[in-house]
Amino acid sequence: MKIGELAQATGCQAETIRYYEREGLLARAARTDSNYRLYGPAHVRRLAFIRHCRSLDMTLEEIRTLLRFKDEPSENCEGVNELLDEHIAHVTARIKELRDLQAELRTLRNECGASREAACCGILSGLDRASLDSTSAAVPGDQFAHPRGAHRKIG
Repeated sequence: MKIGELAQATGCQAETIRYYEREGLLARAARTDSNYRLYGPAHVRRLAFIRHCRSLDMTLEEIRTLLRFKDEPSENCEGVNELLDEHIAHVTARIKELRDLQAELRTLRNECGASREAACCGILSGLDRASLDSTSAAVPGDQFAHPRGAHRKIG
């Protein structure tokens, strides 16, 4: 099948398929005499695996590691277990961050219960106070003065 057919069969855009090929996640397709890519069932299965891993919010590096294990089926899978444990920990931390964010947003929302002039809006005042607090806490050159979630752990 050609790239458009593979894209349609897997729900993946053609440019994403080309990207996965460039990244080495998906084997390069054979070419026809007219230079069209030709894909087979193995490409469909591998692309479906990659897409499912992405739906689980795995990084390309994590997927690359899992694919190495799939390509070496006789290897011990302890590395797969470790990778998934690390990913679960990452997801758990993100859930906590999102719950904290939700609580902060709810607190802000409670600052303004009625429609009024923007100059009197409790939400805008709360955001202004918080932004000034975070600015005064940031020391130039301080490596820890990053916004929450700015650094993503990569497996």
